[in-house]
Amino acid sequence: MRKIRIFEHISLDGVIEHDGDYTYGAWTTAYRSPAGAAMLLEAYGAEFDLLLARTTYDIFSNFWPNAGDFPMANAINAATKFIVTHRPDSLQWGPVEGLSEDVINAIGKLKSTEGPDLIVVGSSTLTSLLLDQGLADEVILITYPVLLGHGKRLLADTIDARELVFVDSKATPTGLLINTYKHTGPLKK
Repeated sequence: MRKIRIFEHISLDGVIEHDGDYTYGAWTTAYRSPAGAAMLLEAYGAEFDLLLARTTYDIFSNFWPNAGDFPMANAINAATKFIVTHRPDSLQWGPVEGLSEDVINAIGKLKSTEGPDLIVVGSSTLTSLLLDQGLADEVILITYPVLLGHGKRLLADTIDARELVFVDSKATPTGLLINTYKHTGPLKK
């Protein structure tokens, strides 16, 4: 059985939005380092597949195939990509498989198969859905030492409170914390 592991780049005040049209643009860039990239790739695991929502897949497919020859790019390009989408016929960057109907059931079936862990990156709508449905096993927060004040948050306002158990923490040379938590279910009242 596969594990679903959610990775999110997040500010100290819970903002995950970066790049594109966001006010502060690429606020994560200043904290990137080769050592941090190696730690993140180690956290992904030796082998993994990707579970992404369509918007993140489109962003990734415009970047990673042209990113060059280095460990993170090679691992992401080699991973099978399982994409939640209403347009599975237009998926080009592979290996790829679309999950378009009855997404919760499809993800549950995928999770029950043999294979590497399923890594979720970005895909905030999918992240909320996976946690709300109890399908996520781990949440890995790559926390940056910044306060942004506004922007897209990690979870939708409609998700019920969740409980996590601390597993591990690592610090990068630039001050990022890679914190791993096990998802245990709804928060007990």
